[in-house]
Amino acid sequence: MKISTRCEWSNSTPLYIEYHDREWGVPLHDDRMLFEFLVLDGAQAGLSWLTILRKRKNYRAAFDNFDAAKVAAYDETKVLELLADAGIVRNRMKIESAVQNARAFLAVQDEFGSFDAYIWRFVDGAPKKNAWRTMQEIPAKTAESDAMNKDLIKHGFKFVGSTISYAFMQAAGLVNDHVVSCFRYNEVS
Repeated sequence: MKISTRCEWSNSTPLYIEYHDREWGVPLHDDRMLFEFLVLDGAQAGLSWLTILRKRKNYRAAFDNFDAAKVAAYDETKVLELLADAGIVRNRMKIESAVQNARAFLAVQDEFGSFDAYIWRFVDGAPKKNAWRTMQEIPAKTAESDAMNKDLIKHGFKFVGSTISYAFMQAAGLVNDHVVSCFRYNEVS
């Protein structure tokens, strides 16, 4: 039996392996899923991605399966309810940014027809295929993530940052940052 070579970050737990092998870096064009990744990447700031993956099911339940229209309507009572939910990261700034980002997300959908149409402009509509040989070569941010971050802020998004924007780009497949030796490198291209 041939053992697949993966990006080294993904080998530490079965949850990481599953996420790496099925989702990470796959070009994503579903607005609900794009909103989910946007919220989760913001929640991850200062924490490990594994922490967020372990809480993902709870996030889906707590945030109405990432229905942006429902999240945009959250009020202070709902924010307090979320702050009491041990199944998610209980950080007021992160929770309030998710609500604000839902509102900005809906405004972007109105302006561009979909969030998908808006966000893929930062890579000219097609995934940027990198050719990293080691994980150490992969940057934390790029000129594209800087531009995306600046524009997201202009459109009212909070808790984004260039590093968070780049993590979003990686997760949603706007960039292919699988190392070239990874079996997923060509599969997601």
